[in-house]
Amino acid sequence: MTPDTILERLSSLHPKAIDLSLDRIQELLDDLGNPERRLPPVVHVAGTNGKGSVVAYLRAILEAAGHRVHVYTSPHLVRFNERVVLAGSEISDAAFTEVLEECEQVNAGRPITLFEITTAAALLAFARIPADVLLLEVGLGGRLDTTNVVNAQIASVITPVSMDHMSFLGDTIQKIAFEKAGILRPLVPAVIGPQGHTARAVIEERARAIGAPMIRWTAEFAAQRHADHLDVRLGETTYRLPIPALPGAHQSANAATAVAVASVIAPLVPNKTDHWAQGLLSVRWPARLQRLSHGPLVERMPDGWSLWLDGGHNADAGLVIAAHLADWKADDEGRIVLILGMLNSKEPGDYLRPFKDVVDLVLTVAIPGEPNALSAQDLAEAARSVGLEAAIAESVADALDSALADPLALGRVLIGGSLYLAGTVLRENG
Repeated sequence: MTPDTILERLSSLHPKAIDLSLDRIQELLDDLGNPERRLPPVVHVAGTNGKGSVVAYLRAILEAAGHRVHVYTSPHLVRFNERVVLAGSEISDAAFTEVLEECEQVNAGRPITLFEITTAAALLAFARIPADVLLLEVGLGGRLDTTNVVNAQIASVITPVSMDHMSFLGDTIQKIAFEKAGILRPLVPAVIGPQGHTARAVIEERARAIGAPMIRWTAEFAAQRHADHLDVRLGETTYRLPIPALPGAHQSANAATAVAVASVIAPLVPNKTDHWAQGLLSVRWPARLQRLSHGPLVERMPDGWSLWLDGGHNADAGLVIAAHLADWKADDEGRIVLILGMLNSKEPGDYLRPFKDVVDLVLTVAIPGEPNALSAQDLAEAARSVGLEAAIAESVADALDSALADPLALGRVLIGGSLYLAGTVLRENG
């Protein structure tokens, strides 16, 4: 028996992949003896963009301080086990199989979504293995997200909120921000990352209503990026830290958010500046403007070209990624090509609009093996509708060959638009 075998069975227990509710998982957790009440201190992270990066920075900071850290994130890129990190190590097949089988047996065939029952399994594992802290990333939304059964928070975090998953969270920023703010708890510090005016107002209103102390971007903390260092301001004090290891100017805010959280849970990070610095330098988070360095796709690249991978898939992600590509364009006159695949739940035009005048060519593909993928033709039409030159390709490899058709040119290729596509590329590219 393997985790994949059990996961396939569990995926048939509910007709919907997403059905936001806390009732089913709470019933299962009650029958399991409430492992959610036996967790280490929890840092709960919600938001639209940057959740995973903030969790990655926090993990690196806390591990630099010598702590055992549990981590729960989603989705995975290559293996489902990536979602569950037990005291610093990805859960083994044997350990994952054990908790999945236990949850399946106790659930006894009742309707439950795959995310709900796998979250219950993760909480069971987290409750049994000692750790100093659990970094818990929200799956979707916040208020009715499966992870919101937990009540051991020492900090709540809300990263930038934007339009995404509208069919589940609402069709306005106000509604979406309200759902994200549902993770806040009375008396638990709320670290609020960069927000638009509307989202910030909704989140602050909720925090004040329940008595959650706020640590807000620009008000209580901020960051300024320089050529060779990052200044992070906490209150009245500014700390000089290294440039974060994850590429992109937007990572300055993500790193500063993690540092703000670390300052809130200060007893866990006593030598703060040393551990903050180590964390910012040692952080790892795949498919976030990641340069690929080996594998069959990289081997196709001629001298002077580089291959990059990113999983961003909404309008705000498009803005920050396009800004990074614009920096590339300012550095040299090389060609920039985007190989794009997206799910049909996304708005490709909103994502692509910032790339006009930045990307020389968009090559579109359907995400392999993904039934909810947009067709290459639909993506190409969306790209053309916002003023981009576009062509379709049968596969990422074919798209890469088209991107490299001029062997004399210098340039960069970014594969983007979906974490599902990024996972496929990582899996097939070694």
